[in-house]
Amino acid sequence: MPRLALDDLYRLAVPSDPRLRPDGGAVAYTLTTVSRDSDENVTEIWLAVPGAEPRRLAAGSAPRWSPDGRTLAFLRPVEGRPQIHLLPMDGGEPRPLTRAPLGAGAAVWSPDGGRVAYAAPHGDPDPSAPVVADTLEFKADGVGLLRGLTTHLFVTDVATGETAQVTEGGFHAGEPAWSPDGKRLAFTASMAPDRDLAPESAVYAVDAGAQPSGEPERLTGPEIICTGAWWLGDRLVVAGLPATVGHTRLYTLGPGGLEELRTGLDRNVMTGAPGYPGATPARLGDDLLFCARDRGSTHVYRLSGDGPALKIAGGDLTVSGVSVAAGRVAYVAADPYGPGEVYLDGEPLTAYALADVELFTPRARLFTAPDGTRLEGFVLRDETREGPGPLLLDVHGGPHNAWAPAFDGAHLYHQVLAARGWTILTLNPRASDGYGEAFYTAAVGAWGLADEQDFLSAVDTLVAEGVADPDRLAVAGYSYGGYMSCWLTSRTDRFKAAVPGGCVSDLTSMSGTSDAGALLKTYECAGDVAAQSPMTHVSQVTTPTLLLHGEADDRCPVGQAEQWFAALREQGVPVRLVRYPGASHLFPLNGRPSHRYDYNERIVAWLEQWVSGSPS
Repeated sequence: MPRLALDDLYRLAVPSDPRLRPDGGAVAYTLTTVSRDSDENVTEIWLAVPGAEPRRLAAGSAPRWSPDGRTLAFLRPVEGRPQIHLLPMDGGEPRPLTRAPLGAGAAVWSPDGGRVAYAAPHGDPDPSAPVVADTLEFKADGVGLLRGLTTHLFVTDVATGETAQVTEGGFHAGEPAWSPDGKRLAFTASMAPDRDLAPESAVYAVDAGAQPSGEPERLTGPEIICTGAWWLGDRLVVAGLPATVGHTRLYTLGPGGLEELRTGLDRNVMTGAPGYPGATPARLGDDLLFCARDRGSTHVYRLSGDGPALKIAGGDLTVSGVSVAAGRVAYVAADPYGPGEVYLDGEPLTAYALADVELFTPRARLFTAPDGTRLEGFVLRDETREGPGPLLLDVHGGPHNAWAPAFDGAHLYHQVLAARGWTILTLNPRASDGYGEAFYTAAVGAWGLADEQDFLSAVDTLVAEGVADPDRLAVAGYSYGGYMSCWLTSRTDRFKAAVPGGCVSDLTSMSGTSDAGALLKTYECAGDVAAQSPMTHVSQVTTPTLLLHGEADDRCPVGQAEQWFAALREQGVPVRLVRYPGASHLFPLNGRPSHRYDYNERIVAWLEQWVSGSPS
């Protein structure tokens, strides 16, 4: 069989957001494919039933079953804005339910099925008016300048289409959760006046049947930074961080306040976000299901009573989405052989892996840093080749993310390079997720300083083993990985090529221009940004460098790449800057297919040119 090529980007079908029908007999999910013709990511709603081939239901995303299972709500664009549509499962065409001026969020059905709640952008921004800022919350990656936009909660009557806005004010409301009696909505929000300077978020509740009136009721205090809230049966489950940098934990809210659920795990709870797999907690009988990261992979755990939590879906799976109904469990998980399948009670219902392409599979490896710290990484290579060859060290973002052994559709260049004789090392250094909270926080206030030797010593090990050629080494990475690519090339000349993507080069300017810069400076970098900035050592760089950056990146603004580009150009170092118009920070994951293809293609070409000696 042929090896994977970059053109296979246009054949990948990736399921997500599985939703079990209330009777447990079928799973609706979103299927995302890439269109070469329209340069768009295509999302469709599909239905999987045991014993039958999955079938397409409609164009759209974010399926949500009504409580009786007779109607499926989902999102579909109308005039470029996502709106909630309703699809009757006994026949008929979808009908639009909402007409939100700026688009609606995913539907959340009331317990009786008569209403749908959702979060949606609110405001009437004038793109030509001056932008006035009194706090640092004036822009957000993926949105751009907010111009007074906020996010609020709305409730729409399913029968009449009448809509009520139930929150208002200068804050952003998180996704709503219905109380069991259908009278109130719980949500998370940050309302402190100085929340742009110190992280703060609490759980609030609001009357689901009233127009906005007064302040929502605050349900939690300052003891944790709340990141999500869900009514599971008669208890409100809350996710939150007890400190500014650390693991997310689960709590229940009762008359006495918050009580932490004792999972018995020193692991980070993963509730799911772009680039960060996981799922919202779910109720299975009297037990609680949740996702947590373990050694890079994201697994499903079941918590009964006082615990400890037991793993029910693990191994090399990376889970992103869990749904429970009628005592059954559905989830989507990627593995080393494909980007994801839909599972029901542990059995796959789909087959989206590229059956006609042979993949290289990563092998887990343990390394030891000079200070004795044990590190895990994954080595991807053609194991039939003998002797040392070129090595790419690829650094993950975060820094509190992690590489997993599952197939990675966002980094297709790994497979392409492996077919050309490269070895790819994806290391989980200190600060990575999945190895305990002490490991997770080990680089706070010491970016680069704490983890530099983790990378270099792992490379040394592969060189000593005869896997890597010391004269053919390269480094790449995105976001924090882009930062580390700049950092390492400013500290050593052993890398013959570097590809920083979405990079951070100067933490001083980053702290004043990123949408999260002030918090990063204060908490992640502990204020001492100069010592942790690659720009401090830029004069030492000699490595040919390719910079790849989205022009609309507000998390790691494009000026970070411009500064590095200018400095290297002035020093006579071979350097190239590629800017992707309209692309936000996450474009390698969900941006325009042409941009994602170009991103992968340029990495391969640059590395082959400067390390293997092939023409660009």
